[in-house]
Amino acid sequence: MSKRFINGTEFAAMASLGAEYLQRNVERVNALNVFPVPDGDTGTNMNLTIQSGIRELQGKPSEHVGKAAEALSKGLLMGARGNSGVILSQLFRGFSRSLGSLEEAGPVQFAAALQQGVDTAYKAVVKPIEGTILTVAREAAKHAVQVARRANDMNELMREVHAKANEALQRTPDMLPVLKQVGVVDSGGQGLVLIYEGFMRWLDGSDKSFTAVTEAALPEQVGMKAAEATPAPAPRQTVPASAQSRLETESIEFLYDMEFFINRKLGGTSAAPFDEFAYKKALEKDGDSIIVISDEDTIKVHVHSRKPGDVLNLSLPYGELMDIRILNMREQHRDLLAHEETGLPEQAPVYGMADDGFASAELLAGAVQTTSPEKVYEWAPYGMIAVAMGEGIKAIFLDNGVDVVLSGGQTMNPSAEDFVKAIESLPAEHIFILPNNGNIILAAEQAASLSERNVTVVPTKTIPQGLAAVLAFNEEQSAERNADWMTNAASQVVSGQVTHAVRDTSIDGIDIKEGDYIAICEKQIVASEPELIAACKSMIESMVKEGGDLLTVLTGEDAADSVTKELLEWVETEHPELELELQAGGQPLYPYIFAVE
Repeated sequence: MSKRFINGTEFAAMASLGAEYLQRNVERVNALNVFPVPDGDTGTNMNLTIQSGIRELQGKPSEHVGKAAEALSKGLLMGARGNSGVILSQLFRGFSRSLGSLEEAGPVQFAAALQQGVDTAYKAVVKPIEGTILTVAREAAKHAVQVARRANDMNELMREVHAKANEALQRTPDMLPVLKQVGVVDSGGQGLVLIYEGFMRWLDGSDKSFTAVTEAALPEQVGMKAAEATPAPAPRQTVPASAQSRLETESIEFLYDMEFFINRKLGGTSAAPFDEFAYKKALEKDGDSIIVISDEDTIKVHVHSRKPGDVLNLSLPYGELMDIRILNMREQHRDLLAHEETGLPEQAPVYGMADDGFASAELLAGAVQTTSPEKVYEWAPYGMIAVAMGEGIKAIFLDNGVDVVLSGGQTMNPSAEDFVKAIESLPAEHIFILPNNGNIILAAEQAASLSERNVTVVPTKTIPQGLAAVLAFNEEQSAERNADWMTNAASQVVSGQVTHAVRDTSIDGIDIKEGDYIAICEKQIVASEPELIAACKSMIESMVKEGGDLLTVLTGEDAADSVTKELLEWVETEHPELELELQAGGQPLYPYIFAVE
């Protein structure tokens, strides 16, 4: 049957057959799964994801193709499981947005939707890796856009899309060494090819002739040409030995597979502002395979992590955690190997979670495992709030144990209410606040007095003082001792910053011209220079008069690489006794912030 355009009902039928093709080959796709970890669940996860989408689609039937695509996308997002499942949800999220206003879609519109889906998926993945489902989707979409204008109907377009996707799939071992090592194609890419095959078969009217996974997907057939891999109708076959058996369990570095939603709406007024860049950077500290999907009311998170408790604590300030799922992928791998050797049933351990997203230390450490979730509740002993501007500085605070970073500084001060909301968002017995600006200390202290929680304000007046205080914190010590240590550490830091003068003036005998760079050590202006490098040198000379071993340089958003290089070379020549530490702060207004300890 020839289809120049498809409506919502027809798209639903295509999607349903695509889901069926995947479902009937789940075990084969699982057997290919070695990347990002050899846990053998890609087929299962993609199947659970697309079945969720199909249920939503069937529950909201529509002749309008845009509305049908939207329903599928919503179901996929809510049911997304695993790395490939979440990526699949993003492919159809962008796809649905492209078709949103259309009642029907032809080759041009469908191809454009595939391309927008690829763009959306790449943006959601923190570190896109080629040789995966992303590559297969990208190559197929790019080809679709090229052939769409000459395609006579949707049938021709989908045949081209499927062929190109299959061709890209065969090349995945050349892009990912681990695939070539064990002799397989990418499992997520294979799952997508199956879905596209279902689309194609429905349009061709050949849906009754079900095709098993293409022979090119099997380990022994990697490298077949796309033309040779054209599938023929065949019955379902037995599952070959899995590719996971060729890899060591200990090769799984980030062993906890985590998925959950952050419901911003249920977080109410206490939810902290969501800084997606800083959040992703914090996840990268002990995580991999990071996908963060942020909407106004909901954030979907997928990450492979060494420290699941840290991930949950990082996420709690932004809203209520929902649908939490944590799997030990090393345990999954062991179970897969045992299943192949002895025929024992596979069990993927799920760690017990409380409604608020906290897990006990024993559960998170793996001392207790269960196949059915339990409710566990435990507040952290300490929480920490800091104020900062600049994505890099925010990320540094988050990487060093700060739970909430409020945006603020010299020109934008958080209110007492902002602090109260942040305090109430943290499930911690005792909370420390680092204002990091003299103008903000009073608001922080007022918030502490308004809150019924145990709150200590460490009176840090600069970003370097705040960083020193964070590094002095010791979770094993009492709140009183930590307060003393953090305050003392802050007092040992000499802070300086360089910024533009906004008007002509004269202060402390220094003539300042508008547009000059002024160097401020603590609260005192020590130099005004027309050149940035000269102001920085004057600043450092003033700061090291009383001694010091370590010079930290935080570069701002206006810092130039050439100036930074020249400055560091000057320090190494003129002050070889100083240990240098360079950090990308990204702060506005101040090209450079300095700290001497």
